Amino acid sequence: MKHKPPKAAPTVYLRYILMNVPGMVGFMLVLIIIRHFVSLPLWLFWGLVACWVIKDAVLFPFVRRAYESDEASVTGSMVGKRGTVKTRLDPSGYIQVRGELWRAKRVGDGPPLEVGRHVLVQHMEGLTLYVIPEDAEEKEFS
Repeated sequence: MKHKPPKAAPTVYLRYILMNVPGMVGFMLVLIIIRHFVSLPLWLFWGLVACWVIKDAVLFPFVRRAYESDEASVTGSMVGKRGTVKTRLDPSGYIQVRGELWRAKRVGDGPPLEVGRHVLVQHMEGLTLYVIPEDAEEKEFS
C-alpha cells in the first residue's frame, strides 16, 4: 500500500500562492508588452497564463515542505530522530537526518563519533542539533 503524505494546512497553500503571485504578474506584464509589439491573440495570452498556473500547481507537491516548515515544528519534529554521522563529530560535525544534512554537536564527554555511527537528537538550538550516540541511550536504561 502506498503511503500518502498528510494534507497541507490552508496556510501552506496561501503562502505558496502569495509567493507565486509576483512571478505570475511579471509574466503577464511581459506578455502584455509582447502583445503591444506583436499581434498576440487574446486566446494565446490567456492560454500561456493558464500554463503558468498549471506549472505552479504541478510543482506544489515537490516544494510543499519548504512552505510548511517553521522553526517550532522543525524543532519538535527533530528531537528523538535517529541520524547518521557524515563527518566526524569532535565535538561538532555534520549528520544526516531524514535525508538532510545538519550541523551537529555531541552532548557530553567521550571519544569523537566517527562517520557512519548512529546518533539520536536530544535537542536543537537554531540550526544545530545536539546529539548523543545511539548506544548511549541504551546504556542509560540498562
